This record gives sequence, structure tokens and C-alpha cells, in this order.
Amino acid sequence: MKYMLIMRATDEAIEASKEIPFEKIIEDMGRFNESLMKAGVLLGGEGLRGPEEGFVVDFSSTPPLVTDGPYGETKELFGGFWLIDVASTEEAIEWAKRVPLGPGSKIELRRVTEAEDFPQDNEWMQKEAGWREELESRQG
Repeated sequence: MKYMLIMRATDEAIEASKEIPFEKIIEDMGRFNESLMKAGVLLGGEGLRGPEEGFVVDFSSTPPLVTDGPYGETKELFGGFWLIDVASTEEAIEWAKRVPLGPGSKIELRRVTEAEDFPQDNEWMQKEAGWREELESRQG
């Protein structure tokens, strides 16, 4: 089963991280990423730039309203993610507990919906299967 581990941080966590040497943060994350690689569970992952470089597209109106960052009130910001493939929910939780983060940070785990979770006779699911093959051939 695939899971996305979503890194979330509060303003408190962001301020606390400023007290840690950046090289230490990179080293800790590097060791964690290396452990995911060695275990063969890492499918991908990326860190995200700050909200001041982001945008929100709000579909409450027509046309959708685009607002640039930083956004109004920020209680928890997404800071990055990992995509892992593990045998169970419990294994995903164990990996999440090992992420090197401090107080004010959280990891949200979300199971990734897979093609098999949908009716396979659906026209759009069949098209998606073809799109996935095309993407794989481009990457390979």
C-alpha cells in the first residue's frame, strides 16, 4: 500500500527550526531518506518552498480567485512529503514516527488511492491506465 507522509509545521516549529544549524537539518533528513531508500520503501519525496512563493486557487467563485502567498492565518503549513510503499498501515505509522522533526511539527499520513480501488470497466480508468503507461515510458 502506498502512503503519503505530509510534513506539517506550525509557526512555533518554524521558529524552533531556526535555532538548529541548517547543516544538521540536512544531515538528519538525509539519514532518514537514506533509511527509506535502504528499506526499499521510498517512491519519492520533496520539500516545499515557503508560502510566500505559493498561490491558492479558491473555487468559491467563478472564475476561481487566485491569491498569492503568504496566506492569511497559517496554523499549519505543508513543508514537504514522502511517498512510500509499505506492507501495512502500521509500517507507514512506524516510518512516520521516525521523521526527524521537533515540537510543533506533525506528519499526516494519507493512503494513496490506487487504480485498483476503482471500477476497472470505467472508460476513464482505462484511459488512465494508458496514461500511466505513457508516463512510465517517458521516465524510463
